[in-house]
Amino acid sequence: MTKDELRLSGVTSGYGPTVIVDGVDLILPAGEGLALLGRNGAGKTTLIETVAGRVRLQGGAIRLGDADLGRMSPSARCRAGIGLVPQSRQIFGTLSVEENLTVADLKRGWTVEAVYDLFPRLAARRANGGRQLSGGEQQMLAIGRALMSAPRCLLLDEPFEGLAPVVVDNLLEALHRLRSEHRMSMVVVEQHARLAVDLAERGIVLERGRVRLAGDRAELLARWDEIEDMLALSD
Repeated sequence: MTKDELRLSGVTSGYGPTVIVDGVDLILPAGEGLALLGRNGAGKTTLIETVAGRVRLQGGAIRLGDADLGRMSPSARCRAGIGLVPQSRQIFGTLSVEENLTVADLKRGWTVEAVYDLFPRLAARRANGGRQLSGGEQQMLAIGRALMSAPRCLLLDEPFEGLAPVVVDNLLEALHRLRSEHRMSMVVVEQHARLAVDLAERGIVLERGRVRLAGDRAELLARWDEIEDMLALSD
């Protein structure tokens, strides 16, 4: 196992007695991207929140390099190198853009100015409150806040949801920069499946909390009609 490799072995999790994620195995090499696909209710959000420590691990193991994340608190996992951008963004609406960033600063190399370089729109809005931002700006801020902990692996839950195409293009450009300039691993949950696959070297399709299909980008694209059928299935 390399220093920053993310490895899930038999991961099972859920809420109370209800199992949502059931025995998931995956390996994400350092610096690579993983598209996490599946229809609504397949367990995608539960899986990445299990990795981040927001949902209790009921079985199996989660490791980032040599670190055993399974027994760590969410804050300890953050310090170990896991960054989460939740679907609801969860920025602080009463704090300014700059305060949202500085409150998350773990003093590990990422700076507010580095975030502003990645997202110039945030620099122009640095004194504005979180509630005064557009949806796209809030998503930029949510990503920027996660970067302030200098994550080795960034988990993004529906980062393009509800955003205008021009904003999606801006976010994609920024995420590609993070991949190329910082060799940051990413797990991307996204209903727009092709966007996620184009950003990642590999992917898995979840169905009822289990891995239905897995492969690298070329394998996924070769079976794209099959994947679209999986994603279009109704309950």
